[in-house]
Amino acid sequence: MNATTPEFETDCRLHLDRFFAAHPDATMEKRAHKALRLLRASEKPIKGKAEGWAAGIVYAVGTYDRPPVGVPNVLNSEFEKLMGVSMGTARNRAAAVREFMTL
Repeated sequence: MNATTPEFETDCRLHLDRFFAAHPDATMEKRAHKALRLLRASEKPIKGKAEGWAAGIVYAVGTYDRPPVGVPNVLNSEFEKLMGVSMGTARNRAAAVREFMTL
């Protein structure tokens, strides 16, 4: 799926909403939605599944002001299960997300 499509944004938003329903954090959620808007507005084509990008967004904003060793207060195994992707995918997508945004 391409990030420049409305379906990508909708799917990604659903994954983000599911994560923040399970792990509420208003600041992190605000940053995540900002990151999604920046990805959506990008002219650079972004390929991949929405769940991978949503996981990358959460990982990127969760590690914004701390070492990138995982999403705060969430076990890696729980994060993988909730987001439907491996931690490797989340880390790779987070690196790409960081290139698109300034938090």
